[in-house]
Amino acid sequence: MPDFNNLTWIYEWVYQFVFQLTLAITAPLTSTSDIYWAYLLSALVLGVGVTYRRRTLASKEHTESFQSIGFWRSFQSKYLSKKLWGHPSALLDMRYYVVNAIVFPLLFAPLALQSQTVDHFLKVWFEKIIQITPANILTSGSFEDIATKLVYTLVFFVAYDGGRFIAHSLLHDVKWLWEFHKIHHSAQVLTPFTTFRVHPVDLMVMVSVPALTTGIVTWLFHVTVSPEIGFYTLLNLHVFICLFNFIDNIRHWNVWVTYPAPLNKWFISPAHHQLHHSADPKHWGCNRGFELAIWDHLYKTAITPSVLEQDVKFGLGDGDDLSWRTIGQLYINPFKNLLIRGFTSTKQSY
Repeated sequence: MPDFNNLTWIYEWVYQFVFQLTLAITAPLTSTSDIYWAYLLSALVLGVGVTYRRRTLASKEHTESFQSIGFWRSFQSKYLSKKLWGHPSALLDMRYYVVNAIVFPLLFAPLALQSQTVDHFLKVWFEKIIQITPANILTSGSFEDIATKLVYTLVFFVAYDGGRFIAHSLLHDVKWLWEFHKIHHSAQVLTPFTTFRVHPVDLMVMVSVPALTTGIVTWLFHVTVSPEIGFYTLLNLHVFICLFNFIDNIRHWNVWVTYPAPLNKWFISPAHHQLHHSADPKHWGCNRGFELAIWDHLYKTAITPSVLEQDVKFGLGDGDDLSWRTIGQLYINPFKNLLIRGFTSTKQSY
């Protein structure tokens, strides 16, 4: 409870407000942001290259050069046009990005589970409560050993990706959680800002479950290998997460990009995720993974996209899209729907 006789709390809130707003505005300059300039540029270059390649293969006799005005006009009209980026849904995504960049860190982030918290809790549990201290059994003391660090990097990534799949499936299969995840699927067009069209409750789940899985993995490595072990990084991120970030912005863009066979079956390409956003009932709930498709194959939710571009209509597909047109609706409608429909936990069809 703030001390209203001491106005320093006002200054603290103003400082945090300005600080979070600054972070949101300068995100393209921050390497840990999903919309870091290098990731956005990579998405644009890849989108242009794939589109040009597909166009060339579709008409081999077509001699138009890469620099031709015809190609660029065609690309711009479909992927960079005002019709797409000026669509009410896309503009709402941008406004919501700024607002939620302030709301979530200030009100919800402190409540989300962190990987370090899980690691610390397990250490305390075993060492203080159960009075068991596992020995370092996998190394002879050299935690900088390349192979050992590589193993930890791989296992951490698999745990992180698996945790995100579990969280994402909970958001689809638990009715009351689906009400919060619904706002992400209500987007009628996709741009990189659609990534941030996520309710704070939804984001809490997506942060906390991977924190649990990676926290357990980190604890296991700390007590069996070394408390100093860490994963390989690139641009201040886990190296594999960073590498996938150079591709992942296309997931929320209407450029159809698949991986070459057989990678397209075992990794989630941008086209996989676009099918996940499809309003067609036959695609509802498919391709819930983020990078690895193994989870979807195990859970029977995998649909491998064709190499040929598919015309996908985005949205909820239940006639409810127009109920999500303002920032207020994105925040409040899930709670309102729960009051009307109840909290019954049941598997969703979407």
